[in-house]
Amino acid sequence: MTITVNIHEAKTHLSRLLERVAGGEQVIIAKAGKPVAMLTPITSAPAERVPGIDKGRLLIGSEFDAPLPEFDE
Repeated sequence: MTITVNIHEAKTHLSRLLERVAGGEQVIIAKAGKPVAMLTPITSAPAERVPGIDKGRLLIGSEFDAPLPEFDE
């Protein structure tokens, strides 16, 4: 189910709206009747990041720290 509320109502009743979103509903926030944002429930946790997963796939050239030509005088 989706409901639409104006910005003032969303600010006033944010806790109640978040309870409804946690229950599976979607809330559209509108300004002057025009939708500008949507609150939706998070369905799954993001995958855990693994440090170093791309090791060896990125090469940094030796000139990386060299001065830029446009700053040479």
